[in-house]
Amino acid sequence: MADVTGIALGMIETRGLVPAIEAADAMTKAAEVRLVGRQFVGGGYVTVLVRGETGAVNAAVRAGADACERVGDGLVAAHIIARVHSEVENILPKAPQA
Repeated sequence: MADVTGIALGMIETRGLVPAIEAADAMTKAAEVRLVGRQFVGGGYVTVLVRGETGAVNAAVRAGADACERVGDGLVAAHIIARVHSEVENILPKAPQA
């Protein structure tokens, strides 16, 4: 039996910091999601991660991808994992403390 959580993970990867900031802003305004963090992948790529209920994460990632495309050719990928396996949690950045 798979050990999964009920919380979804949304990811947007961009070329450059400006599209990443635009995507993060749009995602957090579009739906009730938590900004988990960002990862600088290298070569100018930045990945922004959000968590929340599946529907909210889906709406947030769509809004973030649209916003990212409006600031140029920054969108590389957008993806959602509806129920993240507990083993995957070990490689994700921890959410900032409130």
